[in-house]
Amino acid sequence: MILGAGDQGGIMEAETRLIAGDLIIQEDCGNIDWDAVRGCLRAVGMAYRDPELHRRAFLNSFAVVFLRNGEQLIGFGRAISDGAYQAAIYDVAVSPPYQRRGLGMLIMERMLARISHCNVILYANPGREDFYLRLGFRPMRTGMAKYLKPAVMKERGLIS
Repeated sequence: MILGAGDQGGIMEAETRLIAGDLIIQEDCGNIDWDAVRGCLRAVGMAYRDPELHRRAFLNSFAVVFLRNGEQLIGFGRAISDGAYQAAIYDVAVSPPYQRRGLGMLIMERMLARISHCNVILYANPGREDFYLRLGFRPMRTGMAKYLKPAVMKERGLIS
């Protein structure tokens, strides 16, 4: 059985590591302020939901990365996977005051290391494609999506 980031004894071993001053990398869902997750997603213009839904989504993910400056949540991302050969990355965000410092790259590199045995897909917000190109991602020719709110996705330029 494949266990996710929120499961006790799962494939995600809890890891918290201090780097560069007060920057903390956390790879589990312990003690996360889910209101802060929602607020960060909103601040960067990404889709955000009720904090409890974000909690459930991250807990059910294959890999998670949270960045904190001391106690303040400043960035995060998550990957879902079958654990065998397919994965998708979602909800990668860095709080605006901390952007352009390599933190998004750090989040992505940590997640990609956990799913290095997989094909990986993701959604890139318009204007962010170059960031993902630097990580080796390439545009897909045959991507398809079925959204709950297609008019909103069309307005945001994500579908035709």
